[in-house]
Amino acid sequence: MNLSWTDTEDIALHLLETHPNVDPLTVRFTQLHSWVTEIPGFTGDPQKSNEKILEAIQMKWLEEYRDSKEDQE
Repeated sequence: MNLSWTDTEDIALHLLETHPNVDPLTVRFTQLHSWVTEIPGFTGDPQKSNEKILEAIQMKWLEEYRDSKEDQE
């Protein structure tokens, strides 16, 4: 599967799977950028990201993270 910067939900799910115990709000954008570009199948141009895109990914990841914590309760 090829992912680009606009695939926020798929990216968020991958981040949740690979970093299940990381609170997304504790991740700096520089680290988030690195993790996203390292996703297998990610084909987005690393130079095409910006704060708005990274924030959208982080917020989607946070939503998935919170949902997963609720499911565990």
